Amino acid sequence: MLPRRATVAYAKVWVATMLWLLAGIVGLRHAVRGMANLPAGPVIVAAKHQSAWDTLALFALIGDPAVVVKRELTWIPLFGWCLLRAGMLPVDRAGGGAALRRLVAAAKRRAADGRSILVFPQGTRTPPCAALPYQLGVAALYGALGLPVVPVALASGLFWPRRSTRLEPGTIEVEVLPAIAPGLDRRAFMARLEGAIEPATARLEGDVLARRAAASPAASGP
Repeated sequence: MLPRRATVAYAKVWVATMLWLLAGIVGLRHAVRGMANLPAGPVIVAAKHQSAWDTLALFALIGDPAVVVKRELTWIPLFGWCLLRAGMLPVDRAGGGAALRRLVAAAKRRAADGRSILVFPQGTRTPPCAALPYQLGVAALYGALGLPVVPVALASGLFWPRRSTRLEPGTIEVEVLPAIAPGLDRRAFMARLEGAIEPATARLEGDVLARRAAASPAASGP
């Protein structure tokens, strides 16, 4: 059985290879803005989630985060074992308050080890240009861990839609937004988080759609 460090090292190589293949074969690249907004030391990264691409890229971007994942992923042979060995944070989305308490306790241990936490606050992949509610799990982590929360916006679903194997070439832009300091009450925190991620995501989506419209044959005229 591989130790955690070796598992993470292999995961980093695998993720880097996947991103390289996506760039080289599909032409799917990415650009990151706002890395200066990612503080040193453990933080909670709360990211928009539109595509399978997000987990790959954000794992590489953050370094060695403890990613909050749905419990069902740990049931996948080999892959699930790797998630557990790497110290990820499986959560039973139907488990109610008890599952949330277990998640918070595990996240505290990961943060005490110096690791950041990566969470997708809407709890699932969201189609581009669609609105899904923000779940309270991210607020529970924010209140219990006392760490800054770094919002992240992206528009990956326009290039690699959920539940699809069709990938579009182009550049996925990722925007790391200013951190939200600890200490807000739940309502204020949730409003601040959604108010940061959603407008930035809409802007990124609009930029992609505008570029595609400008490049379409209809836009160039006869």
